[in-house]
Parts: sequence; C-alpha cells; structure tokens
Amino acid sequence: MKRGILVLEDGNYFTGRPFGGPATMGGEVVFNTSLTGYQEILTDPSYEGQVVTLTTAHVGNYGVNAEDIESATPSAAGLIVRDYHPTPSNWRSNASLHDYLKGAGIPGLSNVDTRALVLHIRSRGVLRGVIRPLPDDAPWVPIAGQVEALPDAIRGVVEGYVAEAKEVPPMAGLDLASRVTTEAPWEHGAGDLHVVAMDFGLKRNIARQLARVGCRVTVVPATTSAEAIRALKPDGVLLSNGPGDPEPVQYAVETIRELLGEVPIFGICLGHQLLGLAVGGRTYKMSFGHRGGNHPVRDLDTGRVEITAQNHGFAIDPSSLNGREVAITHLNLNDETIAGIRHKRHPAFSVQFHPEASPGPHDSHHLFQQFVDLMERARR
Repeated sequence: MKRGILVLEDGNYFTGRPFGGPATMGGEVVFNTSLTGYQEILTDPSYEGQVVTLTTAHVGNYGVNAEDIESATPSAAGLIVRDYHPTPSNWRSNASLHDYLKGAGIPGLSNVDTRALVLHIRSRGVLRGVIRPLPDDAPWVPIAGQVEALPDAIRGVVEGYVAEAKEVPPMAGLDLASRVTTEAPWEHGAGDLHVVAMDFGLKRNIARQLARVGCRVTVVPATTSAEAIRALKPDGVLLSNGPGDPEPVQYAVETIRELLGEVPIFGICLGHQLLGLAVGGRTYKMSFGHRGGNHPVRDLDTGRVEITAQNHGFAIDPSSLNGREVAITHLNLNDETIAGIRHKRHPAFSVQFHPEASPGPHDSHHLFQQFVDLMERARR
C-alpha cells in the first residue's frame, strides 16, 4: 500500500494514503466543518492556494457530477480526509472523487487523523504544508508526530519536506483575486434588474441566486474600472467572494469608493472586506478563520440568529470603522467578529458569510431579495 504524508512548516506531520493527483502541491492548511458538499468546496475559488481538511468522516461516497461545481476548475491545492470511499453510490454521480482530483492534478490524502490535525491548527493557527509521498522502502512511521522523532532512515527526507512547506507563499500580502477572476465578461439570467458582479472569485450559485430574484447578471473581471462599470448602466453592483488578503486588492477598493453612493452595492465575503476597506476600515488575518456550513450569526437589527456558510481567513477590525458612517449589522456568535456592515448614508451593505451557501443552509437567501429591494428603491 502506498503511503503519503502531510508535513507542516512547524515540523509536525500526519501520514495517510494518497489518492487523486500527484502529491506535489502545497498550501495553507485549513479545515472545513461542512457535512456535505466536498465538490462545491473544491471548486470554490476562495480556496485558491489552500489545502482543505474536511472534518466530516465519510468523503467520496456520492462521487462527483457536472452540475455541482462553483467554478470551471477546482481551486484547492489539496484535500485531507479521514475516510475516502472509492466507489460512489449516487444516481447523479458520473465520476469518482479520485478520478476528478487526478484529472485536475490535485493531491488527496486519506486515512489521516483529521481530529488531531484540526486541534493542532486551532491551537497553532493555520500553517503552510505540503503533501508528499513516502518512499516505498521507508520504515514504519507513526500516524502523526514531530519530524525530529522520526527514524534516521526517513527523517532526512521529511525534513526536506518541512523546508518545502516553509517555501509556500503566505496568504497575507498576496492578491489572489487577480489569479482566479474571469478573463472576460459573461452573463447569466434575464431579469429586469441589471447587476454587475465584480468577480474576485465568484461562486456560480451567487449568479443563480440573483437570477432567481429577477436579476440579469453581468460578471466582470476584478480589475474592471468604475468608468467601465458605469458604462454598463447597472441597477446594482455585487462584490463577490474570493480568496486571500483583501488589502493588496487596492484597485478594487478604489473602484468601490468611486461607485459608493452612485449605485446600490452588496458585498459577500471578500467583497464584504473590500467594502470595509473602501469606507475607511482595516482588516486583519484571523488565527484559523471560519470555514463550514454551521456558523451562527446574529442579525443585530432583528435579533434573529441564522446558521450560515462561511469561508474566510480575514476579517474587518471593528475599531477601525467610523460609527457615524457605518453600522455593524451582524455578529458571528462563535467569536463576535463582524459578520455584516451597512453604510448609513449610501445604499451599500455586505456580509462576512455566504448567503448563496452551496454547500450550506439557506437561512440567508433573503439577502438577495434585500439587495433587489434596495435597487428598486434606487430606481424610483
């Protein structure tokens, strides 16, 4: 049986069984607590440059299909699971997860002690790591531990993997939105209201949800100027989700500042952080972020608690916001980080979660209708 290993930059390792693509990639190792939706997670552009650890036990049992994708190609740099099921059983499946990852060149590692790995990330924060093969003639290696405790016959090899993990570019300071954005505009839906969606890593279900509430969506590259957006005569502008650090995406911040007050704006996830920067706020990197489909968020206007899907490693610093200009509308109940803001003078709001879900609960679908209501009022 072939063996593989996940090696972290701090010298800790976790062994497993390789599947999927060649074990040559690395990235920031994160965890997602969703119970289903591994295909949607893998194709969410917000996971660009990240190795995703799934906390749910059984992965691969329903295979993959052509409909449940959120972008044209997978973005994740790797997949770590406890139990991989190689034989899918679902009427919608047209391929196994192994074949899908192999075709995309993305490595997977199963039989990993994911509980220990998640606890390690929670205590140390996200760490860079690499998935690599263990030599066929390597001696027995414990399922997890520190590299310095390995037998001499294998320690040198794994120490080399630690060095490779340290070479993985850190997320902070990287503009990843420009790496995953669309190259050319495209349209979806045929509604009466025209929404221009700035694509920083747009999930397809956002466009589908906007079409569901009567919008025609034009998706444009992240670098599209305010002037070019005005020329499209939108009723509203959608700031999409996306990967990485918002602060290097200054070209988008400037565009948002120019459009603020001219047209209704709705930001999601990275789009929320960019709106926060555009109104004078600051962002910071979280210890291990929020990723999963079970995050409770309180709407401070209504008192209602919604269970939300989230995927982000950065957040808005509440002390940086001008309370005379910006209202905090939502709080994450796990750690009381900002989960939503609204401008007090201009028609603009944003949330630090995914109302379109996919995967995840549908509690927040109403926010798309809230955006429609904002656009219809602006029309009058």
